Formats: sequence, C-alpha cells, structure tokens
Amino acid sequence: ELPVYGSGGFCSSSLGRLGAQLGGWAAQGIPRVKMKVGREPEADPSRLDAARAAIGDETALYVDANGAFGPKEALGWAERYAEEWGVTWFEEPVSSADAEGLRLVRERGPAGMDVAAGEYAYVPRDFLALLDARAVDCLQADVTRCGRITGLLLAAALADALEVDLSAHCAPSASAHAFAGVARLRHLEWFHDHVRVEQMLFGGVLQPEGGVLRPDRSRPGNGLELKRADAEHWQAA
Repeated sequence: ELPVYGSGGFCSSSLGRLGAQLGGWAAQGIPRVKMKVGREPEADPSRLDAARAAIGDETALYVDANGAFGPKEALGWAERYAEEWGVTWFEEPVSSADAEGLRLVRERGPAGMDVAAGEYAYVPRDFLALLDARAVDCLQADVTRCGRITGLLLAAALADALEVDLSAHCAPSASAHAFAGVARLRHLEWFHDHVRVEQMLFGGVLQPEGGVLRPDRSRPGNGLELKRADAEHWQAA
C-alpha cells in the first residue's frame, strides 16, 4: 500500500474551486491534501481559510511555495501557517537550490512542520546535497526526472542511510510500482493534472482506496496500457 495526499489547490483557482477540490479528496478518505501558496501572498490567508473550512480539522493541510520566498520571509509564513491553519508540511519554502535556506527554515520553523524538497533532483549528487546540508525533514523524488527506477532506488538508499523519509513527486500511476520498493516511503503525490492526463491516455490507472494506492499485481509491468486510439487524437501533425 502507498499512502497518498491529494495535490492541487492552484493559486489561479477560485475559492469555491479550491474548497471543492481539497474537500472532495478529504471526503474520499484521503487524509492529507496540499495547495499552492506564495504567488500572491496577500491572497493566501483567505485561500487557507477556505481550504481549512472545506477539509475540516481532521485532514492534514500541506502547502507548496515552489521556492517563492526568501528564507526569513518563509520563516514568518511558516509560523502563520502552523498557528492559524495547522499546516504540517511546507514544500520548497525557498528555492531547492538554496540548501542553506531550506535548512534555516527547517531548523527554526515551528515544531511539527516538515520541510520538503527534492523534486528537481536529477542525479544522486543532487539528493546528497540536500541530505548533507540537513535541508529537509522529508526528501522528495520524481521517478520521471531522477534517472527512472534505477535513479530512484539510489535516492532511496541515500535517504535510508541517513534515516530520512522519501516522498513520491507527481505521476502517481507511473510512480506507484517503483515507490512500493522504497523502505522509508512517506507518501505519494496524487497530483490533479497528472491524474487527469493518466486517465485520458492509459488503461490500468490506479485509484485511491481509503487514502492508499494498491498496485495491481495481476497486470504486467507498471500496470499501464496505452489507449492508442485516444492518444492518436493528441499526436502532433
């Protein structure tokens, strides 16, 4: 089983759309959801209010700034996120290239809030830089970027050696089987856009049940089969 978190909550979404999306995942039994922050920080408090109202008090709320802040600015927001909305996961509060900035937020941020990064790590040295700097509470890896399954297993070994959990970034149906072999897997990102595209183009796409994905062992490989007729519609002329 691979625990998942619902991921979307784009800054361009209306408050109604934001609440419906995150609240919908919570209603489906997904116990953790993530939204974007930082593009227009002044608008974020009302967005976070809407998110918390939609998911209730029992669902964990995560935020992803995509590197929008400087370290001290991120620290200020981290305190507000935790105190006012109970946020427990702050992804890329600063640029993932700023390992020292990430470490500052991780070490001085509120208790109970994990700092995460790693989606832009492409080779083992990228993961090692974050781990050596003690920049993250939870490392992220994207199997479509980090050298596929072989690269993922190298990243997982590095994280395991330093007793740091690993979280799967995006492409859930392409990631599930690979991450099922990760010893310290935290969870897998059920990312709205990738879920939509996977369902359009592939048969055998997994669906969460009780907040987890279960790879289908009756299907070969990663369980996916290209819907060739549907895919041809999108083929470039």
